[in-house]
Amino acid sequence: MLSTTSIRRLFPHTSKFTYFNSASNGPLPSPAYKIQEKQYQIARDAVIGSQDEQFEALKSISSNGAKILGCKTSEVGFGFNTTFGLNLAAFGLPLKSGDEILLSDIEFPANVYPWLELKRRGVKVKFIKSVDGFFNLGRFTKAITQRTRILAISFVQFFNGYKNDLSTLGEICKRHNIFFVVDAIQGAGIEPLHLKKWGVDIASSGAHKWLLSSQGTGIFYVSEEIQERIKPPWRSWMSIDWNCDWSNLRDFTRDYPKSARQYELGTYPVPLLLSLDWSLQFINQLGVKNIQSHTHELIDLLIDYINCSDDFRVTSSIEKKFRSGIISFTSDKLNIDSVFGSLKRKNIITSVREGAIRVAVHAFNNKNDINKLITALDQASS
Repeated sequence: MLSTTSIRRLFPHTSKFTYFNSASNGPLPSPAYKIQEKQYQIARDAVIGSQDEQFEALKSISSNGAKILGCKTSEVGFGFNTTFGLNLAAFGLPLKSGDEILLSDIEFPANVYPWLELKRRGVKVKFIKSVDGFFNLGRFTKAITQRTRILAISFVQFFNGYKNDLSTLGEICKRHNIFFVVDAIQGAGIEPLHLKKWGVDIASSGAHKWLLSSQGTGIFYVSEEIQERIKPPWRSWMSIDWNCDWSNLRDFTRDYPKSARQYELGTYPVPLLLSLDWSLQFINQLGVKNIQSHTHELIDLLIDYINCSDDFRVTSSIEKKFRSGIISFTSDKLNIDSVFGSLKRKNIITSVREGAIRVAVHAFNNKNDINKLITALDQASS
């Protein structure tokens, strides 16, 4: 069990309002904020010191990121956002004219536009029609042809929290020799991931949501096997291991590391980098499984309320296998935008997606937060 009392001390917002919007932006914990503040003071004062700290942080990010993603340290690197890793997949995997990419028709735009750009190169993009707002396994298998080369899909669906069965999808992709690419941002850090075991080839996650870091930070995964096949669409001199020896920068014989870090781009945003390192360590200290148990327990309270309500209905899947830290609900009687507005006026922060109120629950939330939400929904419907 998580001690939410001690966790909440690290999040000043919890004394001011009730926050259920980590699926949009997660709050920055105070220690991570202080790290950034210190680094910006150093930059302001034009202090140029040793760069060992940032490169140690990069190693730590790979190590702690691997624990969160369920893979080897050598398969994880620092990226600026989810789009970073998805572009690496789109423009680095070996594709040719006539090849097909399969996408769900309910993907977030970040996992659509990089693939659509490949149409200029003769690659075909096919959208699999969802069923009731959920990805459909049967329609996916029927959509596979001899030209299918990639399935790109979200770990967790952004608007209703549907958690895709990556294990089964990975087996199907392996059987048909399909590259398996995952947008992991909605779930990484709050739902257990086993990318290596599930046969995922490339995955990417921004860190400004559930990973409790800042915009402009993220982690990505490239399996060892795919590192042998990918053709990098970019190269950066900062990906070379210089061992912080800047006295011989014309030594062009140095090679890239045999790890996912070879795809990183420098110069690095050091304040954000060090802050991300702290946040990933914090997530692992709490334990992703513990966070999952905590959030699902809180969501159960809200589901029980909604199921007994005449005014609201759940639009998310409540089947254990497909649940996540997101629960969405709507109303056939009430104007959902008005309900959202009434919650906001009471300092209860949610979001509206696809005609439903989306509630995103994280480690800093507690039962009192849920009770406040339930009371406010009662008032909105009275």
